Amino acid sequence: MDYGQAETFLNTFIDYEKIPGISFASADYSLAHVEELLHRLDDPHLAARTVHIAGTKGKGSIAAMVAEVLTCSGYTTGLYTSPHLHSLMERIRVDGEPISRDEFAGLVTEVKPYFEAMTQDPLFRQLTFFEALTVLAFCYFRKRKTDFDVLEVGLGGRLDATNVVAPEACVISPISLEHTQVLGDTLEKIAYEKAGIIKPGSVVVSSPQPEEVIPVISDVCRQRGARLVQVGRDVTWSKKASSLSCQTFEVEGKMGTHRLSTRLLGDYQIENGATAVAALEVLASLGFDVSKESIAWGLSRVEWPGRFQILGRDPIVLVDGAHNVASARRLVESIRAYFDYSRFFLIVGTSCDKDISGVVKELVPLSPRVLATSSSHPRAASAAMVAAEFIGQGVTAELCEDVAQALRRSLSVANRKDLICVAGSLFIVAEALNYFSKD
Repeated sequence: MDYGQAETFLNTFIDYEKIPGISFASADYSLAHVEELLHRLDDPHLAARTVHIAGTKGKGSIAAMVAEVLTCSGYTTGLYTSPHLHSLMERIRVDGEPISRDEFAGLVTEVKPYFEAMTQDPLFRQLTFFEALTVLAFCYFRKRKTDFDVLEVGLGGRLDATNVVAPEACVISPISLEHTQVLGDTLEKIAYEKAGIIKPGSVVVSSPQPEEVIPVISDVCRQRGARLVQVGRDVTWSKKASSLSCQTFEVEGKMGTHRLSTRLLGDYQIENGATAVAALEVLASLGFDVSKESIAWGLSRVEWPGRFQILGRDPIVLVDGAHNVASARRLVESIRAYFDYSRFFLIVGTSCDKDISGVVKELVPLSPRVLATSSSHPRAASAAMVAAEFIGQGVTAELCEDVAQALRRSLSVANRKDLICVAGSLFIVAEALNYFSKD
């Protein structure tokens, strides 16, 4: 089986990432079939130590930070994240390197008979695309003999395909309203789903959370005998300096003062960094060889494209995957903190199942010159739909066929004192990254 055949086979599984607004977490939904498949494969998900990360915002960045530090500490480290920007291969990495197409094809060839046997078994429902990919990731990590696997939850937590592991540390990044049609329409309901990754007797690291969320996480920890470390209370941070290339900060934790730098920009990345440090300190307290030096080295090396990333300097071209109300608010705060500009060009497109009106409301105070567009992703909202939300809030919006057209138009009229920002979804950001990589 070559890569094309492997991808075609994987696409035979239903892919909820491409279906807007669908709820698959029904009352009778369980992970029994995923666990059974993994058991038939000799439990690859139990072959390595794991760090499991759920949340709404920042969980991918935190996962990348933790994984990089573990690699710098001498551990062979798997990293499983979603979604991808350009290639499915990005989701499955070992020591920062994505799985190759040949490796992926070989892996699918090996596991395909097990997938097919499960499909033919009437006792189990059909696997989803994400579940199949998660199983493949576990198999690849075992093949590469990883010491640690860092796993980002795909959706929710309690019923996510990654929630089959026995983690050394559970991490919950900031929670906000998202996927309400699946996870619930209140922060408390969403927090309960995210807290589903908490295992009996585990150690849980929580980023700073809205007031409604803290009691939910605390109650689940108490019920399951888990120890809770709260970033902002037990572990604190302070920003020291920032530029358009890096920022420095300090974290006060159980191991003392960490003096750190990161190439990831935005104040929220410092908060993510503090959360990563708290999780790494947990691992150190459990006897793993994670030092202050490896933490500092690892965080300084982390790259995580598409999150408050500068692609051009004259004028400034910024991309950010902000796609919900909370992340849009953080984007606005970071733009005001980092940039002094003349005009603000906003190239924006969203997925159709997001709170488009809420995102627009957060962005309007920047007085943007809006170029509304749409990505090629099946869940993309139309440019007209996005433009209508801006127009409804008193902002003129120009329609653009795609991100490339929007970038050409804005770059043709912007001067060096202007700021161009591409935001609204990671799929929009991916197309901007493609545009600049071709230049």
